[in-house]
Amino acid sequence: MIIKSIDLQNFRNYGLQSIEFDGKTNILYGDNAQGKTNVLESIFVAGTTKSHKGCKDYEMISFDKDEAHIKAIMCRNNIDYRIDMHIKKNKNKGIAVNGVPIKKAVELYGIVNIIFFSPEDLNIIKSGPSSRRKYMDMELCQLDKIYVSNLMNYNRTVEQRNKLLKDIGFHPELKDTLDIWDSQLVKYGSEIIDKRFDFVKKLNLIVEDIHSRLTGGKEKLVISYEPSVSPEEFENVLKDSREKDIKMRMTCTGPHRDDICFLAEGIDIRRYGSQGQQRTTALSLKLAEIELVKKSVGDTPILLLDDVLSELDGSRQNYLLNSISNVQTIITCTGLDEFISNRFDINRIFKVKDGYVFREN
Repeated sequence: MIIKSIDLQNFRNYGLQSIEFDGKTNILYGDNAQGKTNVLESIFVAGTTKSHKGCKDYEMISFDKDEAHIKAIMCRNNIDYRIDMHIKKNKNKGIAVNGVPIKKAVELYGIVNIIFFSPEDLNIIKSGPSSRRKYMDMELCQLDKIYVSNLMNYNRTVEQRNKLLKDIGFHPELKDTLDIWDSQLVKYGSEIIDKRFDFVKKLNLIVEDIHSRLTGGKEKLVISYEPSVSPEEFENVLKDSREKDIKMRMTCTGPHRDDICFLAEGIDIRRYGSQGQQRTTALSLKLAEIELVKKSVGDTPILLLDDVLSELDGSRQNYLLNSISNVQTIITCTGLDEFISNRFDINRIFKVKDGYVFREN
C-alpha cells in the first residue's frame, strides 16, 4: 500500500499545497519549523482521521481560517482510493471515500495502514501507561474494525459511568443504575483485553529477532501485557470496587488502566533501562509493527519517519534504513548528509521552506 499524492488547503501552515510521492523513498528536508512534520501529520490524519499528536481538529486549521481540506490518493492492491477530508472548527469532520460520504470514522480504517515514528516515540518506553495504551490502540484500530467499535463503545461507557459516579455523590438513589453501565463495561472491555493479549502475543513472535539483531545478540526482549483486570474477573472486581469508585468518582478498573511491560534479560526497561536501551526497544517495537502489518494484511504499510535518524547512532541508523527498503517511506530531516553517508537510495526529494514544498531533481 502507498500514498500517491496529497493536496492540502489551510492545513497548519499550508495555504494550498499539492505533493506527489514516489512509491518507495521520499525525503522532505529543510530547517526546523518550516512545515515538514505537518505534511506527515496530514497523511496520518487522511488514513486514520486522527492526528498522531492527539490534538483537536481546530488546532490543525490555519490560524485565520475556519476550515481545512485534505485530499489524498491512497493505493492498496492496485486499487486507488480518493480520501477527501473536510476539517471544521466547531463541527465533526466530513469524510468521503471515492466521492461517497462515510458516517463513521471506522469505515476509513483498513484502506491503508500507516506507521508513524517520531522522536517522541523513542520515549514511549519510559513514558506513562497512557502512551503505551495509545500505541496498542492505534495499531489495533488499523488492523481490526471490530476493535475500533469496541474501543469507542468502551470509552463512551467509561465517560457515562464516571458522570454517574459524580452524580451519585449528590443523588445516592442513582446507585442502582450502575449495573447497566457495568454490564456494558464488561462486555466491551473484555473484548478489548482479549484483542490486546493476542496483539502482544503476535508482537513477541516478531520483536525478539529484531531486538537481538539491534543489540548484536546481547539482549532478548520480551513484551508482556499488564491488564488492569482479566475478562473472567472483570465483573466481580467492578462490584467489589464500587464503593471505591463512588468515593473516587471515577472508574478505577478496566482496560483504560492497562500497560505493557518490556523486559530485557529480566530487567524492566521502563524503569531501569538506560536511555540507549529504551531507544533500542522503541525502535524494535516500530520495526516489529511493520512486520506485523505484513503478516496480518499481506501488504506493507506506509512508514512515516519524522526526524528520527538524528536521534539514533550510526549502527541503529543503518539497521533502520536497511529494514525499510521495501516499504514506502516518507522521511523528514534537516539535511541529506545522513543518507549520503549511508549510501541510502532516495527516490524523490522535496525541499520544505516557509510552508511550501518544492520537488528537487
